[in-house]
Amino acid sequence: MDPEQQAKQALRNLQRMFGMGGGRGGGPAPKGAMGAAGLLVGLGVLAWGANASLYNVDGGHRAIKYSRVTGVQENIYGEGTHFRIPILETPIIYDVRAKPTSIQSLTGTQDLQMVNIVCRVLSRPNQHGLPEIFRTLGTDYDERVLPSIINEVLKSVVAQFNASQLITQRDRVSRMIRDNLTQRALRFNIVLDDVSLTHITFSPEFASAVEAKQIAQQDAQRAAFIVDRAKQEKQSTIVRADGEARSAELIGEAIKSQPGFLELRRIETAREIAHLLQGSGNRLVLDASSLLLNVTEPSSVENPKR
Repeated sequence: MDPEQQAKQALRNLQRMFGMGGGRGGGPAPKGAMGAAGLLVGLGVLAWGANASLYNVDGGHRAIKYSRVTGVQENIYGEGTHFRIPILETPIIYDVRAKPTSIQSLTGTQDLQMVNIVCRVLSRPNQHGLPEIFRTLGTDYDERVLPSIINEVLKSVVAQFNASQLITQRDRVSRMIRDNLTQRALRFNIVLDDVSLTHITFSPEFASAVEAKQIAQQDAQRAAFIVDRAKQEKQSTIVRADGEARSAELIGEAIKSQPGFLELRRIETAREIAHLLQGSGNRLVLDASSLLLNVTEPSSVENPKR
């Protein structure tokens, strides 16, 4: 029932009630009773009108008005209490705070690999475009627009890269998706505060191929290390052999030019053996001549015939 009809019906009920409570014989009600009934009805109508004429806009929200006469109005109302004409005007309240939306899309890369991407956006309506949003999209604008444009942008951008480039050039891919999505959303008066790729999942076959490639690269690096180590060992052996040959050559020259060189080496060897036996706890009885310890005995250099 229309609110005006409800008010009129309440007025008639009050008038009927006070008329039946009048004088005997069903005569007319006293003027005082009729005045009180009218006052109560007037107060009730006034209270209803005051309540129906005011509406509140909470924090983080904005409101527009829809008029039965002129349609959607262009004025935008901020937080607080505002006035409207009952019955003729209806407030439409929008939440203008950023809210997250996650969309999952299965798309293909340039090398025909299937990849599953989850894109998360923080979106909010453009406050100055609320009247246009209500005319074209309604109050569930995000559910109407975001899934379609996110899927389309993801497929168009990912198709420009190989599967491996999605990992090595992830920053570039995210930047291209963010720029394209922001431009597309602005056409519908939707502002995107953040766009991020939260998950990138490849097919099991591609993951196995990547793992096999990494194992092959590790094996190749290990083989190259073994080859390098063998080359270094070969080089060190050559250097050591050259050193020993040069040492033998120098010793031979020293023996030829200085016969006392062998006697010096014999004395040094005898000294080393003496130090070793001195540090040992064993009691030994050995021939000094056989151990080269008899340094007073003439050497072969002094007596070649010996």
